Amino acid sequence: MDQSAAIQETLEREETCTIAAQCDLLCDGIVESRLLGLVQSGEEHAIFIYTHRRMAITADDVSLEDVMPISHDFSVVEVSSPEELVIVGADTRVRISYRDEELELRLPFGFHSRHFLSEINKAWSDVCRSPTQVPKFEWLDKYRKTTKGHVVEQTLSPIGTTHIKLNQHGKTDKSSDKKGTLEKEKGSNNGTQKARVFPSTESQGISSREDRGDLVRSSSHTLSNKAQILAMPQFGLRDNLIKCELLKNEDNYTYLENFSFFLGTYNVNGQTPKDSLCPWLSCTDSPPDMYCIGFQELDLSKEAFFFNDTPKELEWTKAVSEALHPDAKYALVKLVRLVGIMLIFYVKKEHAEFISDVEAETVGTGIMGRMGNKGAVAVRFRFHNSDICVVNSHLAAHVEEYERRNQDYKDICSRLQFRQLDLTQPPLTIMKHNVVLWIGDLNYRISDLDVDNVKELISKKEFETLHTYDQLKRQIDEEAVFVGFEEGEINFQPTYKYDTGSDKWDTSEKCRVPAWCDRILWRGKNIEQQHYQSHMAVKTSDHKPVSSLLVIGIKKVDAEAYKKTFEEIVRNIDKMENECIPSVTLSKREFHFKDVKFMQHQAETLRLFNDGQVPCQFEFIQKPNEPTYCKPWLTANPPKGFIAQGGSVDIELEVFVNRSTAPDLNSGKQQIEDILVLHLERGKDYFISVTGNYLPSCYGTSIHSLCQLREPIQDMPQETLLKLAEMSGNEKATNTEKPLDIPKELWMMVDHLFRYAIKQEDIFQQPGLRSEFAEIRDCLDTGMPDSLSGSNHSVAEALLLFLDALPEPVVPYSFYQQCLDCCANASQCEKVISMLPQCHKNVFNYLAAFLRELLKNSASNRLDVSILATIFASLLLKSPTKQDLAEKRKTQEFFHHFLIQGSS
Repeated sequence: MDQSAAIQETLEREETCTIAAQCDLLCDGIVESRLLGLVQSGEEHAIFIYTHRRMAITADDVSLEDVMPISHDFSVVEVSSPEELVIVGADTRVRISYRDEELELRLPFGFHSRHFLSEINKAWSDVCRSPTQVPKFEWLDKYRKTTKGHVVEQTLSPIGTTHIKLNQHGKTDKSSDKKGTLEKEKGSNNGTQKARVFPSTESQGISSREDRGDLVRSSSHTLSNKAQILAMPQFGLRDNLIKCELLKNEDNYTYLENFSFFLGTYNVNGQTPKDSLCPWLSCTDSPPDMYCIGFQELDLSKEAFFFNDTPKELEWTKAVSEALHPDAKYALVKLVRLVGIMLIFYVKKEHAEFISDVEAETVGTGIMGRMGNKGAVAVRFRFHNSDICVVNSHLAAHVEEYERRNQDYKDICSRLQFRQLDLTQPPLTIMKHNVVLWIGDLNYRISDLDVDNVKELISKKEFETLHTYDQLKRQIDEEAVFVGFEEGEINFQPTYKYDTGSDKWDTSEKCRVPAWCDRILWRGKNIEQQHYQSHMAVKTSDHKPVSSLLVIGIKKVDAEAYKKTFEEIVRNIDKMENECIPSVTLSKREFHFKDVKFMQHQAETLRLFNDGQVPCQFEFIQKPNEPTYCKPWLTANPPKGFIAQGGSVDIELEVFVNRSTAPDLNSGKQQIEDILVLHLERGKDYFISVTGNYLPSCYGTSIHSLCQLREPIQDMPQETLLKLAEMSGNEKATNTEKPLDIPKELWMMVDHLFRYAIKQEDIFQQPGLRSEFAEIRDCLDTGMPDSLSGSNHSVAEALLLFLDALPEPVVPYSFYQQCLDCCANASQCEKVISMLPQCHKNVFNYLAAFLRELLKNSASNRLDVSILATIFASLLLKSPTKQDLAEKRKTQEFFHHFLIQGSS
């Protein structure tokens, strides 16, 4: 979540917070959370340091504590213990200093922290380019006492005087501790303390990955370059060719060695740890080499959902660390969490130095694909020479929703992508790893058996028979999900649902049918499962934890064979580069996409075959006067890459029309037409034609235009749609027929929900099915059939997507600021709505009346005013520019008035 908006609220108009990062302040064993902001005023920059509560959303959540100007007296050095340095996934510890002051901070590992540090480096580099110009920082004087009405806890000293220590326990006085600091830095080779600067690849001239790794792990602090920051490394054509050839010849310099991976999954149902986790995590005779532990429903509170902030993270992490196998020492490599889904990755300390390329990502699969109450978190890493990805997921609930679970799985596979170290390369997907380990509450249930029959089979331990009714097994057998994955034989009773604190099956009114919700699967070669079991002794939750011990053959490098292979590859590439020009053959040069629809993905494959005498690098390049290599509805995946000699690569040309591209395609202002330019480095360019026909949709068409259409949009001539688009927003534009009060498509969806979903539990909070959305869209666009199909949740999500795709929101952009200004006054809010164009006013009042009816049935549908205000205000009142969090709250306050009973 971007917290720079909260900092921006504390600043004057002339200053801008360009980026913010959360960190820990370290001093004498004390750890306190802080929020850092890089603030710019004109050509000058400073780091603002804030105390904060929970996730910083507005200025009320932060309090300015200190400011460090980025001047000639400023520096940043990374300082890490030997244990931290060998783990690439470890958090980043830095020491920032200004004159006689120092702070030691710990930033979470990942791209955002690297980006934050690189932005500081840019600001510092600008200062260094003009050594004779001394920044004055006069603009900082106004932050000495107050910031936009918020009292600063302690007074900041004027720039140019000695910098006052605002937080005595969090800083080091350089003048008194200088000797000790330098001794620590000089002692980096004796194991007491290591410090590393952030070297710039431009200044160091680094070209190979091996050189970079050595610098990252062992460079020492020097006063001459102490303020340099590690820039993002770039790989050229030669690096890619070497990498490609090394991959092809991997068998020549690697061998397999077995390592044990302990995988665990536990849905804790929002509970705090009560029992020891040792029966679960220390159940093996010998200590495993790795632990990958996944939790779901860590915290079920609304605070956790809206702020992604929970004390449960620390409680469960502590419980895990205390329960790891006692016969080994472990290092925490990575922790990643999305709301209540958390994954913790530990490794034996002796293996830590062989872990590299660690990245973590998350993806939410809740309503409209945005909410994080369901979804996945994942960590990818390289261990020796094997690439491994671990996924922890929580899929959609309820017995009948197996198709929704299938969709969640596919969404996670397609949307969860890891940035590569070389940012010019496309991201890595889950399946592009040697080994994939998938754990979690997958929520697949047992079908076609009633609860008594299920319990009878369990009592007889006839798990094999019961497993034939398992939804996940059936979906895998049909190759609907987890194709290529394996799961061990299930010889334990279902892990859901129990009365909390006991081994009794659910005795609540719902009396859930027992199910194997909690599962562990794997994908890859040279993997053997040693055990797969549940742990009945752990009774904290209504689920039981599950574990699996896998022995995996990991590829290790023979250093001597690697050196020999590497040198031979370099010699061959040198020879080829001097003698040959790259060349490729294209499978097709013309692509046609038939009947493209709103939010319906289509793809065609372009195969490139390297028929030249040398490996080649390709890239789709921009045409003159165009900002990107293709139209916004088109992507090439991958857009760049390299091909070994005699090899080939498949490029997916993908067409996807979304809310930003639909309006012009609906009206006919744009067509499905583009020319792609494929460029070979040191070679020629190839031209590829992309054409197609788009079927107009009510999605992405204006309210004004839809109110003029009495027939389905796909029955209308293109000229009519173009004319209506040009008339949109013009109240004086005349039409022969009286317009509809509201779009008929909107009426169909709301009427359906009013008739069938007024008491639907979790309406507007649980996603629908994509296949059902396609049927609903087609029905609205063609008029066939006469009524909507699909579940209530699918119709509800279709309504939200309709509002989200409007080119001009229900409250037009020109009224947005008025809504913010009067949000606290109900009568003024009503006055603004009364001034809207007639069709927009009708839609607003119609939707508000419908939502008030929903709230009358809140006991059944579990809706409340704040939930509906949060969901609908973001769709009905959109900012013409980027909306900050303070504005979002005002839009919710505005719409809140119309949801209260008695509002007109």
